Amino acid sequence: MEEAPPGRRVFLNHLDSYCGRSIGEYLSTCVVGATLESPEEEEEGDENDSAVGVLTTAGEIYEVVGTLSTPESASPPFAKETYAVSPREALLSHLLECDIVLYNITEDANQIEEATWAASALHNEIETFAKQKLFILISTIMTWANTKPIDPEDPEAPFNEDDFRKRRSHPGFLDHINAEKHIAKLGKTNKKKFSTYVVASGHQYGAEEGLFHYFFKMCWLGETPAIPVFGDGKNIIPTIHIRDLAIVLQNVAEHRPNFQYVLAVDASMHTLGELVKQMQLDMLFVNLRMEPIYLRENFNINWFAETGLIENIAQVIMEYKKARGLLPLKVCIHGPPGSGKSTIAKELCKHYKLHYVRTNDAISEKIAHLEQILAKESDRVEREVEGEGEGEDLVEEEEEEEGENVEEAKELLNAIKENMQQNKGHLGDEYLLIKIMKDKLMSMPCRNQGYVLDGFPETYEQAMDLFKEDDEAEEEEDEAKGKMPRFNQIIIPEFIFSLMASDEFLINRIIKLPESEVAGTDYAENQFLHILKHFRKINADDVTVLNYFDELEIHPQFIDIAVYEDSENRLTVSKIIKEIGEPRNYGLTDEEKEALERQAAEERLAKETQEKAEEKRKEDKEREERKARWEEWNKQQEEVKKQEQELLEAQSVPLRNYLMKNVMPTLMQGINECCRIRPDDPVNFLAEYLFKNSPDIDWNKR
Repeated sequence: MEEAPPGRRVFLNHLDSYCGRSIGEYLSTCVVGATLESPEEEEEGDENDSAVGVLTTAGEIYEVVGTLSTPESASPPFAKETYAVSPREALLSHLLECDIVLYNITEDANQIEEATWAASALHNEIETFAKQKLFILISTIMTWANTKPIDPEDPEAPFNEDDFRKRRSHPGFLDHINAEKHIAKLGKTNKKKFSTYVVASGHQYGAEEGLFHYFFKMCWLGETPAIPVFGDGKNIIPTIHIRDLAIVLQNVAEHRPNFQYVLAVDASMHTLGELVKQMQLDMLFVNLRMEPIYLRENFNINWFAETGLIENIAQVIMEYKKARGLLPLKVCIHGPPGSGKSTIAKELCKHYKLHYVRTNDAISEKIAHLEQILAKESDRVEREVEGEGEGEDLVEEEEEEEGENVEEAKELLNAIKENMQQNKGHLGDEYLLIKIMKDKLMSMPCRNQGYVLDGFPETYEQAMDLFKEDDEAEEEEDEAKGKMPRFNQIIIPEFIFSLMASDEFLINRIIKLPESEVAGTDYAENQFLHILKHFRKINADDVTVLNYFDELEIHPQFIDIAVYEDSENRLTVSKIIKEIGEPRNYGLTDEEKEALERQAAEERLAKETQEKAEEKRKEDKEREERKARWEEWNKQQEEVKKQEQELLEAQSVPLRNYLMKNVMPTLMQGINECCRIRPDDPVNFLAEYLFKNSPDIDWNKR
């Protein structure tokens, strides 16, 4: 070991990636040289520290700088500086300012070429170094994937760091192993000024998850009955918690060991079948037994998850939920029959990807589950009988536990069926109903994603029994002190929506429903009025189910559905979604987003088509109206003209008669005379002729 010279500025590529973010965040809290403390000094520290090197005492901490995978990425809060994609000359100047350079090539194969260039560029500047610089390549155990067993007679013998020269890479990771060899070679020329190390990381897990995110998400969503196991599931997969990988890198940086190749894997030897009990299938098919001897013998590591993923699964799940922001959403819809509770609840479940919980469905699921348990037990007994006693070597504890479960299942199933027979198909036993509903709400799907309760509980007593803690001692203590029993925070709803509407409104809504929807349901006239009356009665008391939530300060929000006049309750659903806020689990998949976008586009196109058709209809109607008005006006004008013509003709008759009798004969004579004489001025001649020969003029009197 060489004593680590002072050095606190660390370069790490892709600070916004899963690995880069986790490692960078950890190093930014570490005291420089903390892992060099002796075990005795470590024991004197805080026993609650999860790992050596976390900032607990005064001292310099690491300054983390680095690049981002995309220019649009936000700079992590722990980073001192971040660099966007820049020319190699600028990147080299940033590398030269750092004491330690970490390059991760486990997530982005495109970083292999840059990592190789960075190591070579630094090596070319070796004469300018004022003090030793360190280059650590974070590689993968996939460069060991095709390595043959060290001892053919003992294929289960684990590999360790001494075997790194015999490693054989998976065909898809040849560039990785070439980068390992090249960078290791560069560190051998002048170790006092430039040292290089290769850390072969096991498959990383923890926090928001890397490789195993596919399986975690599948478990969280609960959309498949079982998680798939590729192959026979018996292959050993080396793993390491992402924080433990960061601790290993810190130890390498500070201890600067004489060996260049470090295996960063935990002590687990779990198979794929055990881990998942395609994304990157090649990485899941690896089968390697590895033992990191140098880590244990030379480094000061207080492991975060040394025993692997399975033994630390509870902690890993908590990290995963926190990192991904996966919080359950629990909603209760209360309201009278016919108010649309079920429609609204189902729409909320669809929008938020929650589980729809209704009493009838929960009872049916419980009966089916209990019958399945009894059927499996029956099959097991038949197999044992046919096998003449085979299976007697099973573990006695497991047999006893299974037997107890079968007996409990049989007893519960008989009680449910007997009670339902006595109550015409309805479960009338409050104890059994509460037990079934509580089991449903305590199921992992409801606890993980959340639920929407449809119309249950109905009374104060039901709510208290459903949500109270099962600790009898605490319950008795609360009763003795006159306090309200403590509620189960895991299943208690956080949003209560109470739908309001008058009896008249609800009855009118039911009357308008098609007969096909009413037949065989509680919406039949007499039955509907009966359950509506029952609802009003139990919600008119001084102590109601809404009072229960009020006392817990989970205040119900009241929504008057009659205000919206929306038979499909779309506006009510929109209002509730606005009150609840954004989803708390996984967003929509790309396929779902495309489907929604396609649906929105189709709806928009249909709306535009409808609007255009409506606009065309209005235009055609206006055109027809204008045409009709024009025709009517023309008709009126023709009538006016006709009447005027008739009037004119009627008025012109006397004048015409006068002209024909007194004027026309003289005029014709004048014209004839004009034609005979042919005067120079026919007009004056005709005028004088008419004047002299007019029968109205008496020339003698003149």
